[in-house]
Amino acid sequence: MENNYIKDQIELIESKIKETELLLLDPEFVSMARAEIEELKKQKEQLEAAVNGNVIYDSDEQNPRDTLSHRNVILEVKGAAGGDEAKIFSGELLRMYQRYAELKGFRVEKLDEQTIKIIGRDAFGVFKFEAGVHRVQRIPETEKRGRVHTSTAVVLVLPELEDIDLHINPDDIEFDAFRAGGHGGQNVNKVSTAVRLRHKPTGIVVTCQTERHQAQNRENAMKMLRAKLWELEVEKQNKIISELKSTQVGKGMRAEKIRTYNFPQDRVTDHRIGRSYHNLPAILDGDIEKILIDIRESEKGEE
Repeated sequence: MENNYIKDQIELIESKIKETELLLLDPEFVSMARAEIEELKKQKEQLEAAVNGNVIYDSDEQNPRDTLSHRNVILEVKGAAGGDEAKIFSGELLRMYQRYAELKGFRVEKLDEQTIKIIGRDAFGVFKFEAGVHRVQRIPETEKRGRVHTSTAVVLVLPELEDIDLHINPDDIEFDAFRAGGHGGQNVNKVSTAVRLRHKPTGIVVTCQTERHQAQNRENAMKMLRAKLWELEVEKQNKIISELKSTQVGKGMRAEKIRTYNFPQDRVTDHRIGRSYHNLPAILDGDIEKILIDIRESEKGEE
């Protein structure tokens, strides 16, 4: 199903390349058309690599979060309720994720004491369900009476923002030439050298009349339009990140837990799927494959 979708996208891009190649016949559009064709070919190569490598993208245009699944991931673990024990536990969790990432062939960069970046295809898709409050129950080394303490750590999982690769479909641009206004000059109000471009999908309008020739104004207007569309995409990405943060970060209270690590019973319980796993030392050493698979399968079943 996923590969069929990707193949459809490849065919769509091939069609767009052919349409854009027609613009090469117009001297005024040559530079813009070449840039667009180059971008389209890059997109096509990426999609072909996905099909040939049998890479499955967990993407759904109706769900902006799922379109982020292929990205690198920023993973931050902070101690919450429980003082020093919470800080110790947060360090153990961070090491657990680092170990698992390395075992799976991802590259890991340490950003600070609480944060790592995991680099590799589908990194965010692998770790995104780890976000939330993790609870630990155990007897701290400093506990003299042998009492079990409960502490928590908050895991924040965010996709790394990517460089934005804009593709502007020439069919989406409404072009209008008009006579430039200004003071003096033989060209003023005699020749339609000024340019107005309207991007139909977004409604963004740019005008340029600073140059004496329409082709130059047209090229500058395209640069202005690209800048505005790039800014719009940045705003969209930042909004997604803000929404992810607001849904992931609670107060770190014990009752908000998504998972409990119970040392006395050598058990890890994921409360979202109601399943328990044993051998805590191995789990904290990165053996979390079974847990992650079960959670992903559960999420797919609920879609």
